Amino acid sequence: MHSDDTHRIRSTTGPRRAAGRRAAGSGPSRTRSRRRSVARRRQIRRRRAALTGGAVVVVAAVAALLQADPPWQDDGAAVAADRATSSPAPARASPEAAAPKASESPGASESAEAPADTEEPVDPDSVPQSGPGTFTVAREGVSSGGGSRYRVEVEDGIGVDPDSAAEDVAAILADPRGWSKGGTRTFRQVDDGSAGLVIKIGTPKTTDRLCGQYGLNTGGEVNCRGGKNVMVNLARWQLGSPTFDGPATEYRALIINHEVGHWLGHGHETCPGAGKPAPAMMQQIKGLKGCVSNAWPYDDKGRYLGGPSAP
Repeated sequence: MHSDDTHRIRSTTGPRRAAGRRAAGSGPSRTRSRRRSVARRRQIRRRRAALTGGAVVVVAAVAALLQADPPWQDDGAAVAADRATSSPAPARASPEAAAPKASESPGASESAEAPADTEEPVDPDSVPQSGPGTFTVAREGVSSGGGSRYRVEVEDGIGVDPDSAAEDVAAILADPRGWSKGGTRTFRQVDDGSAGLVIKIGTPKTTDRLCGQYGLNTGGEVNCRGGKNVMVNLARWQLGSPTFDGPATEYRALIINHEVGHWLGHGHETCPGAGKPAPAMMQQIKGLKGCVSNAWPYDDKGRYLGGPSAP
């Protein structure tokens, strides 16, 4: 064989061997490439799953906020947490035809458990506007067993005895015209942390401060309910309301029934018609709109004294 032929053979086999080496090396390379591709796809799927999970958490959080029980105050100022669905359920809020006033309706009777109007009128100048912001818890009531547990607290140094105030509250909650509706719901007064409802009576400035924690502006005049706390303005407790045709002791029943009604899930209502009893869930301090004053959610026959839903 000539040297040229030898050179030709070497020159042609060299590239083939190199190609063979490249071909031999392409197998692991392709495997690594496929593995990297699979890993990338898995990583993308994990990221998508994380994003989806995060979206679910956000949606759940928003839903929880929308379902959260909104705070309320008697003057009806709007709050950001208010729901469009805050109207009471039909079973609770279906308006019933009733006579002009619960205490004057045919067959109506004053409950023996209702607080009697035995107190002397209070001088408005004697009602303190501010207090220390500390509260005394009323002693546990005599009732026992089940029921919705509540606690009564009175701000120190404001001239209201906590135990006497608790007796008034207990009588209101037990009245058959109230939310107990003749025993269909029960309330139990406690003096410890087991209470799911806390009723506080405090001066106007203390009420403003505590209601302000819920974003409510009570203006030194009205009451509020936020979470499990009902804050009763001392001026309303002692003096009643100029728009309410009745003594302060009767207006106390309206305060408790209205705010506890919010705690039970009821929204505001308005007058169902001229001459009819104003619903307990109506903001009667803003005017009666043709209705007559009424402190109770039910009449003595167990009929709900409601009205159309209101903001």
